[in-house]
Amino acid sequence: MSTQAPIDIAAVIDSNKVSPLQVRLLILVGLTVVIDGFDVQAMGYVAPAIIQAWGIDKASLGPVFGAGLFGMLIGSLTLSVLADKIGRRPVLIGASLFFAVMMFATAHVTTLDQLLVLRFIAGLGLGAIMPNAMALAGEFSPKRKRVTLMMWVSCGFTIGAVLGGLLSSVMIPAWGWQSVFYLGGAIPLVLSVLMYFATPESMQFEVLRGKNTEHVGALLRQIDPTLHIDADTRYLVHESKGGAPVAELFRHGRAWGTVLLWGINFMNLVNLYFLSNWLPTITKSAGLSLTTAVMVGTMLQLGGVIGTLAMGPIIDRIGFFKVLVPAFLIAAVTIAMIGQPGISLGLLFAVVTITGLCIIGGQPAVNALAAVYYPTTERSTGIGWSLGIGRIGSIVGPVLGGQLIRWQWSDSAIFLAMAIPAAISALMLILMAVHSRDRALTPSQASASLSH
Repeated sequence: MSTQAPIDIAAVIDSNKVSPLQVRLLILVGLTVVIDGFDVQAMGYVAPAIIQAWGIDKASLGPVFGAGLFGMLIGSLTLSVLADKIGRRPVLIGASLFFAVMMFATAHVTTLDQLLVLRFIAGLGLGAIMPNAMALAGEFSPKRKRVTLMMWVSCGFTIGAVLGGLLSSVMIPAWGWQSVFYLGGAIPLVLSVLMYFATPESMQFEVLRGKNTEHVGALLRQIDPTLHIDADTRYLVHESKGGAPVAELFRHGRAWGTVLLWGINFMNLVNLYFLSNWLPTITKSAGLSLTTAVMVGTMLQLGGVIGTLAMGPIIDRIGFFKVLVPAFLIAAVTIAMIGQPGISLGLLFAVVTITGLCIIGGQPAVNALAAVYYPTTERSTGIGWSLGIGRIGSIVGPVLGGQLIRWQWSDSAIFLAMAIPAAISALMLILMAVHSRDRALTPSQASASLSH
C-alpha cells in the first residue's frame, strides 16, 4: 500500500484556479436550472392564451399553477434523498429526461384536469434539479468563490425565465401556446444527452461510496496536473458516509437559524411565484395587450438576472444581510406600487424590474445563504430542505393569487397584500443576523459564517 498521505479533495479544489473541467460542469448544471426558470415563466405566459383558447375563467388556473409547484416540492424533498444514495449525476440526468417527456405530453392536453395532472407529474422531475445542481456546483467550487459561483448557477433560473418570456411573446402568436411546451421539451432532452457524456459525478460521493476512485484521480489531475496519483492513492473527504439527517439541521445551535431560513425561503417564494405566474394575466386584464403583458413579465425576470449578477460580488464584500435586508424592504414598496391605478407604462416597467432585481435576484442569494450556513456534512440536506420548505410558498403564492382574484379584490389590494411577505422576509433576515452575531461559532462553523 502507498505511504503517500491521502489527497484532500476539497483542499485541491480550494488551492487551484478554476479549471476547464469545473467551468464545463458549472455551465451544464447551470443550464439545468435554466429549465426550471423557463418552465415557471412559460406557464405564466401561456396562461392568457389558454384562457382565451379554452374560454375558461382566469381564476381556474390557480390550482394548475399550484399542482406543478406541489410536484416540485415533493421532488425536491424526496429525490434529494435519492441523490444521496445513487449520486447527483444520475438524478440530474434522469430528472431532465423525465421532464422533457412531460413537457412534450403537456403540449397535447385539451382539458384543465389533464393539464393539472401533467403539471404535477412534471413538477416531480423538475423539483430534483435545483438542489442537486446547487450541491454539485458547491462541491466543485473553490471556497473563495463558492457563493458567487453558486449564485451564478442559480442565475440560470432567471435567464430561463427571461428566455421563456421573450420566446413565448414570439411563439404564441405565431404557432400557438403548444409550441412553447415543444421547445420546453426539446431543451432538457438535448441537455440530458450532453450531461450524460460531459458531467462528472461528485468526487466526494464516489470516494465515500468506495467506487470509481480511478475516475476521481483523473478528475483531480484535470484540476491540478502536478498531483501524483497511482492505484494506491487514498482520498480524504469531509462528509459523513451516511449523509446528514434532517435532524442535524437543528443541532449545534442551528435550530433557530434553520427555522428562519425556511421562513425566508417560504415568504420570498410566495412572492416570486405569485409574480411569475399572475403578473402577465393581471396586467393583460387591466387593459394591456398580450404582447405588452408578456413583456411586463419579462422585465420582472430581466431584473432578476441583473440582481443575481450584481448581488454575488457585493455579498462577497459586505455580507448577506447588508444586501438582502434593504433589497426585500425595497421590494415591499415596489410590489405595492405595481397595482396602483393609473400607473404609467414606463413606471410600471421600472417598478417591475426593480421588484425582479430584489425578489428574483434575491432568491439565489438566499440559496447561497443556506449553503454557507451549514457545514459540509449538512450542506446538501440544508439546501434541499430549505428549498423544499420554500416550495410550499411557491404553491401558496399562485393559489392565493387565484383566490384573491376569485374574491374580486382590486389589483391595488392584491399587490398591496403581496407586499407583506417581502417585509416579513426582511424582518426574519434581521433576526437571523442578530442570531448569528450572538451564537458562538466553533472553528468548523466559522468557515460557514453568514458574514462570509
